[in-house]
Amino acid sequence: MTQVCLLGDPDVTLSYELLSRETAREALATYAIEEPFANSVAVDTVSLGAAVSLLNDLDWYLARFVDEALVAEPSISRTEWLSRDLAREVRAGEVPPEETDQRLKIYGLVDGEPVEPMFVRRTQGSTPEYDLRDVDATLVVRVSDAEFSG
Repeated sequence: MTQVCLLGDPDVTLSYELLSRETAREALATYAIEEPFANSVAVDTVSLGAAVSLLNDLDWYLARFVDEALVAEPSISRTEWLSRDLAREVRAGEVPPEETDQRLKIYGLVDGEPVEPMFVRRTQGSTPEYDLRDVDATLVVRVSDAEFSG
């Protein structure tokens, strides 16, 4: 199963915003909705293609209510997420899955809420430590070259 996770903008209650709108509610109706992080919505899809398609269907809502759209594809990594852009690039065959692990966006997690991301590059298989503040855990997101450079 490929998981899609939407991290809500801090100014909105993401589940309310999505489920109170007919088109988004219909797009999510066939999925069991979870909340793995504070102010998030997550669903399991059958494949990377289905995850990318769902994100495309929700694009209008993502632009308005979502800070970050993430995709967890177990065939690529069991512990790290892909950004929406990188998931799309992998799905389109533009980036091989084995070349997704160098550019990272690491969020700190405090009381289940992602805080202050930092961009880092993995070197010699080692992931730099999150050092912006004390956190309970981290959330590692693999990002596209454009996201890392931009």
